Amino acid sequence: MSKLVIVGTVAFDAIETPFGKTDKILGGAATYIGLSASQFNVDSAAVSVVGGDFPQEYLDLLTDRNVNIDGVEIVKDGKTFFWSGKYHNDMNSRDTLVTELNVLETFNPVVPVAYRDAEIVMLGNLHPLVQLGVLEQMTKKPKLTILDTMDFWMNIALDDLKKVISKIDVITINDEEARQLSGEYSLVNAAKKIHEMGPKYVVIKKGEHGALLFHNNDMFYAPALPLAEVFDPTGAGDTFAGGFAGYLAKSGNISFENMKNAVIYGSTLASFCVEKFGTERMLSLKPEEVKTRLQQFKELTQFDIELK
Repeated sequence: MSKLVIVGTVAFDAIETPFGKTDKILGGAATYIGLSASQFNVDSAAVSVVGGDFPQEYLDLLTDRNVNIDGVEIVKDGKTFFWSGKYHNDMNSRDTLVTELNVLETFNPVVPVAYRDAEIVMLGNLHPLVQLGVLEQMTKKPKLTILDTMDFWMNIALDDLKKVISKIDVITINDEEARQLSGEYSLVNAAKKIHEMGPKYVVIKKGEHGALLFHNNDMFYAPALPLAEVFDPTGAGDTFAGGFAGYLAKSGNISFENMKNAVIYGSTLASFCVEKFGTERMLSLKPEEVKTRLQQFKELTQFDIELK
């Protein structure tokens, strides 16, 4: 089994959707990625930073799920990163109400020595220079480096972002970000342009419309499972990334064919994440539930057709 390094925020979120609202709850990209990857019992380590106001019980939730937190720096006199957002009725768009960087503003990641030879590195959504700083600490080239990013960095740090994109194997972004990064409206052409920037694989997330995987001239599409209730989309993309990376770390197989399976696992886990607020659903998720939903995915997508 491969070691997995997870880089990203461990944070507080406050969320409002048409179904209700929360006070400050556990959030952050590294949190969702770690909880999702923990479904595969992989040897993973989170690299992040929190303030002295971050409850020990939240850190324990990660260690209880076999996520090493030696790389989570605690700044005793600092405050934890905080994000607040309000989702519109369509649940696909949202307004950011508050962003407080706090300890994240001066964060210099330190990868635990025991994980500097990790085979898989999952660079969660952070400033591109922080992501680069992690890659520079690895003592050997990872078997697979996965990058998640967003439009915010494209707007304020595009040159730095392109530097880190040139050094990674897989990029996961949503459809609008793929269009912005590439300047192409067609997602097929967008993926081609992004390939030219460095990544061998491009994963384009389309929310409730599934995900696309591109590799050279090969393409794979995984639908999202239609759900009766979606309470909170926060963290769904990170949960997808964690399932994708966790499955590949467990299987040790990074072929295009196996990445198809990883996309399905990522989509399956993301479908659970949206069922409750924040991390609540991922914290209660049982392996047998995942197995049952994978079977539903299989039935949703497989068919026999007679070609005349």
